[in-house]
This record gives sequence, C-alpha cells and structure tokens, in this order.
Amino acid sequence: MADAEEQEPTPAKLDVLKKYKAAGGIVKTVFAEIIQKVKAGGSVHEICGYGNNRILEETGKIYKKEKSIKKGIAFPTCLSVNNCICHFSPLKTDPDVTLQDGDMVKVDLGAQIDGYIAVAAHTIVVGASPENKVKGRKADVVLAAYNAAQVALRLVKPGNENSVVTEAIQKVADSFDCKPIEGMLSHQLRRNVIDGEKAFIINPSDLQRKELEKCTFEVHEVYGIDVLVSSGKGKGRDMDTRTTVYKKRESSYQLKMRTSRQFLLEVNKKFGYLPFSLSLCEDEKTARMGVVECYKHDVMQPFNVLYEKEGQLVAQFKFTVILMPNGTVQLTELPFDISLYESEHSIQDEETKVFNNIQSI
Repeated sequence: MADAEEQEPTPAKLDVLKKYKAAGGIVKTVFAEIIQKVKAGGSVHEICGYGNNRILEETGKIYKKEKSIKKGIAFPTCLSVNNCICHFSPLKTDPDVTLQDGDMVKVDLGAQIDGYIAVAAHTIVVGASPENKVKGRKADVVLAAYNAAQVALRLVKPGNENSVVTEAIQKVADSFDCKPIEGMLSHQLRRNVIDGEKAFIINPSDLQRKELEKCTFEVHEVYGIDVLVSSGKGKGRDMDTRTTVYKKRESSYQLKMRTSRQFLLEVNKKFGYLPFSLSLCEDEKTARMGVVECYKHDVMQPFNVLYEKEGQLVAQFKFTVILMPNGTVQLTELPFDISLYESEHSIQDEETKVFNNIQSI
C-alpha cells in the first residue's frame, strides 16, 4: 500500500496538473451559474440537481477520446441554509427548502477528472447588495469564516505544521466573537481520495487534538481547505434530516440483500470511493433501500446533515490548493464582495493580520 502511495502521480507531472486545473475550472463555471440561482423563491432540491447535472455535462465535454478516464462528481451539490451546517442535498421524496431573503446559504460541490479532485464551498446571503448590506451577526460570521479561510490559504504551505493553521483560524473566529465548527477537518486530496491521511482540524476538543496526527505540509500536495464558522457555540448535531450523501468504504463484507448488492454495483461503477448523493443513482427508491444494509455493515460512510442550535448561523468557505515549488496554486477561488458586509469586529491579532493582508471590514 505504501509503495502504491509513493508512486501515485502528483501535480509535479504536467498532465496531472492539467487535470486538476480542468476540474477546478469546471467547479468555478458551475458555481458561477448556481450563485445566480440562489435567490428568494429558489428550490434547494432543484438547485442541487442543477449543480450535479452541470458538473456531469461539463466533465463529459473533455477527454472524450480517452475512454479509460473517469470523470464527474467528486462531491455532490449541497445547499445548507442558516443553522444547517453541511451535507443537505434532499431527494425528490424529501421535504424541500424554499430560499428566502436574508437566508445564509452554503453551497458545497466538487468535480474530478481521472480521479484528480477539485472542491469548493461558498456562502451567499440571499438578497445582499450594495443597497442592502449584511450587518450584525450575519456579517460577523461570514467575515469570520472568509478571513479565517484566507489566513489558512497563506499558512497551508510547505514546511508549516497543521497545528499552526488550527490556531490561526481560532484567533480569527475569536476576533469576530464566533466559533469554528468543532472537529471539522480539511484533508489532503489524493487521486480518488477526498479524505487523505494528512489534515488540519478546526476548534478541536481535547481528545480530537490528541488523536489528530501532527503533519508538515509538503511540495506538490493538494488540500481542500474547508472553514466553517458559527455565530453560536460551534457544536454540530444530527437532527431528523435524512442522510443522502455517502461514500464507499474499504470493506469485504458480503451483502445479503439483492437490492443492496445491486446498489453497491452501481456505486462501484459510477462513483468508486468518492462521495455521491442517492439522487444520482438510477433508481432513487432502490438506492434508499440498498444503502441501509451497506451503512449497517460499514460498507458505506454517511455524510450526516449537521445542525447548529436553532437561531444560530453558519458560514463556510472552501477551496482547493496545490502546493507548488514556486507558490500555492488556488484551483477554485470564487469572487467574494467583502464590501457587502459590515461588522463591528475586525481581526485583532497582529501576527494574523500580517498573514491575512486583507481588509476585514
């Protein structure tokens, strides 16, 4: 296994770098379209479906001659609103959410070309404009998450340890009187692997801090920098929302039910070990039935829909970076108009200000 990992192609190879950049370009293209749809009256179910379809369409346009190259979704489109933290991607049989003015919407998605992954997440406040600026706690939490992500971008570089990023994100969140979501991880991205062993954590518990292995970032590594910040206590919890996003685990368990085996066969063919939504399966009902046995016997890993306390708000910014010898390449940067947000708070830590080198208000 170690030998296989050592031989894995990295962005040091031009063709690998090209595939990463192609995936990143598709993510940015689809994001630009989705952002236009995030407005009052919009259907979360419809927007998620649109995002998934567009990723499949765009990835289907390239590398057509290379039949062996698999392309498509690396993370299904999710829209998590207000106190919903992450992974909300409802099925057609689930209750939908209709967006309203003032909603804080976190859009999260990813694409892959030949297993090379690009992911992104972005926060939009519905109805925000130069004439209708975002203020109060809404502005605090968005600016805390955005600034923390920008600091992380500057600190995830060769030679730095993961703990440095954790501490810096905490300082930024504290400056805005906010809390990072406890225990959230930003992983190294490897070919067909969205949760590589190297990672940094935000707002860890004492146990999580002890358990997470220290690591040093190295040249030619790829990371999905993912920062989620709450106006509340930063503790996520499960509610009664159906989990729809899963990914296959390494498992030798022999499934008993025919429906489960049929479902696993489709997952193997379409998604491999990358996350997917049950809505992307050919028959949603079969997928809903088949995933039950798979989850029960650890054949599938769930991405549970998590929530903060009712009335609190959560913002998220995520992007993909490649640590190249001549500097960091940001694959999925998205436009953010910081002038739409007015907060009474700003970054207080002088060292962090230097790393950030941007205006927080």
